[in-house]
Amino acid sequence: MADYMERNGALTYSREFDERYGYDGKDLGAVCRDGRTVFKVWSPMAERVELRLYHSGSSKAWLKKELQAQDRGVWALEFAESLHGMYYDYVVRAEGKDRRTADPYAVGCCCNGARSMVVDLALTDPPGFSSDAAPEECGERIIYELHIKDFSHDPDSGVPEAFRGKYKAFTVEGIGAGGSGGSPHSADAAGAAGSPCPGGGLRPAKGPSLTGMAYLKSLGVTHVHLLPFFDYGSVDEAGDAGQFNWGYDPVNYNVPEGSYATDANDGTVRIRECKEMIQALHRAGLRVVMDVVYNHTHRGDSWLERTAPGYYYRRGEDGKLSNGSGCGNDIAAGRAMADNYIADSVLYWAREYHVDGFRFDLMGLMTVELMNRIRRELDEAFGPGEKLLYGEPWSAGPSPMEEGTTAAVKKNVAMLQEGIAIFCDDTRDAIKGSVFDGKAPGFVNGGTGFEEAVLQGVTGWREGGAGYMPKSCGQIVNYVSAHDNFTLWDKLVLSMHGEDADFSAGYEDVLAANRLAALIYFTCQGNLFLQAGEEFGRTKLGDGNSYCSPPELNMLDWSRAAEYSELVEYYRGLIRLRKKLPGLCDKSPFAAERIGCQEIHREGVVSFRVDNRSGADRKPGSGASPWEELFIVYNGSEEDFAVGLPEDSMWAEESPGLEDGPGPGRWEILADGLEADCRRQVELPEGAVRVAARSGMLLGKTGAGEGAAS
Repeated sequence: MADYMERNGALTYSREFDERYGYDGKDLGAVCRDGRTVFKVWSPMAERVELRLYHSGSSKAWLKKELQAQDRGVWALEFAESLHGMYYDYVVRAEGKDRRTADPYAVGCCCNGARSMVVDLALTDPPGFSSDAAPEECGERIIYELHIKDFSHDPDSGVPEAFRGKYKAFTVEGIGAGGSGGSPHSADAAGAAGSPCPGGGLRPAKGPSLTGMAYLKSLGVTHVHLLPFFDYGSVDEAGDAGQFNWGYDPVNYNVPEGSYATDANDGTVRIRECKEMIQALHRAGLRVVMDVVYNHTHRGDSWLERTAPGYYYRRGEDGKLSNGSGCGNDIAAGRAMADNYIADSVLYWAREYHVDGFRFDLMGLMTVELMNRIRRELDEAFGPGEKLLYGEPWSAGPSPMEEGTTAAVKKNVAMLQEGIAIFCDDTRDAIKGSVFDGKAPGFVNGGTGFEEAVLQGVTGWREGGAGYMPKSCGQIVNYVSAHDNFTLWDKLVLSMHGEDADFSAGYEDVLAANRLAALIYFTCQGNLFLQAGEEFGRTKLGDGNSYCSPPELNMLDWSRAAEYSELVEYYRGLIRLRKKLPGLCDKSPFAAERIGCQEIHREGVVSFRVDNRSGADRKPGSGASPWEELFIVYNGSEEDFAVGLPEDSMWAEESPGLEDGPGPGRWEILADGLEADCRRQVELPEGAVRVAARSGMLLGKTGAGEGAAS
């Protein structure tokens, strides 16, 4: 075939190949509906494609039948009957060699994914799923990163043993550490777990500390970001509960992982229970973000490779698979059918499973063109900005890009559409120190020279101080910990007490640094993201790469939520407070103009002011927020610091016509080093407020006539 050639033992494809064989149909795979089943495979280089049908995931083939070649490299076979529940694979002959393969476009599979499954998806919907919808957004997005098994593996999770580590755990209302689980599908009983809090979330119920779904609802986060839950290859789905992996090794991209299902042998169970999980999270008022890994596959010898040899992977000049992922192979984003596969998969999860957002692992291996296409197609299908889209703007190493494409890395963020955000490692490392060195401190844990970086982070690096220029802070995801690297708690313990420290000890200086770190990124403009358990000092005992460590190390230890309940309440307060502060929630290209009077007072102490007025015109007295101006101080030093409060209006000179500022309004403390979402009138016996060592303070100034809350 003239459109590809062999180089150093590997096939190389030309742009002309894509023009000749690119297929834009949305019907690849096994489509089973309306009493018919149609099989379609894209394999332009194939000489023959044979379908093999099975009654189970392990039985011998009962039918073998050849597919017929069609245009643009597609092979097809139609049955005038529903084959729902049947399993299948293909034998693809290319260059005289037969390769057995499952279907890369499959929507169902057998245990461990070696065979695909024919599924009439309408038959997998749980009751009420057709009317399932994402909850209304509250105006701010606060993302909580969670691993499905971590959530409920702990016996104190309040989840029945049969559901621990499973999709079904999210359908159960946890009742408290040490208690027994609630009944299945009891998430609707959320009101029994607590009472509403001003600004969102539930007040913790009296009695045992909340766990599971009751806890998630009480926290007040808006989005649950779930680590990969497509079918992955690093655990035996028929194995025991002692197995663990984060899941960044895809096998079947469009099929839920079977180890999280109560029955991995029936391919429909994982589909239905995955939908039940998402439905339960929606009922609880939480949107769902799916962590997706389209940059590499579990092995280079994947179903994609077996159906279209050499096409879907990048290779170096030596013909070997490139390894920008650090996992042995890189998907060839930038080629027509690779891009179609990825975009179609994202839209499939959004439509079929009602997923509300996508986080791209190693997005730097994707292209700007593909990411913008995905943003555009999501907006066209669901409405502008309805689906969240963000990713890691880096790769693990170099990877050859297709001619005419641009890597979706941090320096190119301005080329991405505004509705695509990136993780901000610059703010993360300025706050707590490098993630690659456990001992290296940042602003909150004894480091020096981070003042300017912390202030740059407040506006989402809109001044370009880190070598890139986002369109707005809406393109920035602020965080201090994620599943990768040390937990925030472990990083602080290592950097402040050394490798011989006790990670289980409740060090007061570590607790103070934890609160200050949270206060800083919760008062930066941009999107907010936290790792599950950060708010109760989650520890992995110093394990900085726990991707396959035992579940007992990785799981959420629900007893710590009770032990560190004051830290949990601090985070709850920050979450409630954040939703009341339009000056920080603003994601527009002009949001940075709200930040002013940034000052470095001395080493380890900075402050700034925020125009917190509501609405597009930001007129005083709008009433949407009680505080028309904010004054924020971060003190990462080891000494208290006294600072005088501003007496003037921050916007009078910059906004002619809006000189009428807060006037005789008063300053209130809204958060400090110990409390968040408090309203305390400021007492100034010395003409200044005192900000304690290794803490911060957030103050709000009411408009004229506003008084302090009772």
